[in-house]
This record gives sequence, C-alpha cells and structure tokens, in this order.
Amino acid sequence: MNLPKPADFSFFLKLAVRWGDMDALGHVNNAKFFTYDESVRLEYFTKLMAGDTQFWSSYGLILAHIEADFIEQLKPPAELDIGFRIARFGRTSMRTEGCMFLGGKPVAVTRGVLVWFDYRAGQALALPDAVKSKIRALEKVPPEG
Repeated sequence: MNLPKPADFSFFLKLAVRWGDMDALGHVNNAKFFTYDESVRLEYFTKLMAGDTQFWSSYGLILAHIEADFIEQLKPPAELDIGFRIARFGRTSMRTEGCMFLGGKPVAVTRGVLVWFDYRAGQALALPDAVKSKIRALEKVPPEG
C-alpha cells in the first residue's frame, strides 16, 4: 500500500486524542477515526467556503461513502496531525483522502466520497467550477478529473 505523506497535504487539523476515544483493548476505537475525518473535513470546507452565506444552508455537501485503512494502533494521550485533501473530481462528487499522522507517521487513512447537494431540492448538483478552482488553488497534489 502506498501511504500518504505529510507533504501530500496542504490542509491540517491538530486534534488531541481523548481518553474516552479508547475501547476495551486500550487503543482508540476504529469508529473514532471516522469522527476524526469528519472534524477535518468540516473544517476544510468551512474555511474553503468562508463568506458564502448559502453554503451549509441552501447547498453544500453530503457524505456518500467512507472507508478506512488502520495502519497502527493509537493510544492516548496523543496529538494527531490530520491531513485532508480532495483527490478527484467527478461531475457531482469529490473523492477525499484523509490521513491521521502521529509524529509524522500515518496511523490511519480515510477515503470518502462527497456529493455536492441542493439541500432544499434534495438532489445532487453539478460541482461548481468556482469550487473546483478554489480547491485546485489550495491543494499541493492536484485533484484528478
């Protein structure tokens, strides 16, 4: 498996692992990595779309798919550097990649599909060129598509 490196990402969120994230085996429960992905994803798009008063109210994103590869066990206390990027554009969707780094080493990789969505009409919308341009300007590794 070709693992992401910190240099692949231009957007990061620092996140302290909480003691309550542990499971009975003494490591972070696998479901928590999806919460970590959600935290960095929401922060990425909140900053990207700052100033757009319709974003998150009239239109925005819905999560259509998410998956994870768990690379290493993670035990509290720890502070993660979570990288997030858009890897590919579709007509109405984006493929995402997130990586949770501890000391520069990946502990988990998440991949998702986000759909650009009209919340009022309840349907997918074509991904706006203006949004693609903002993302391309931000990313170190240009998204495919």
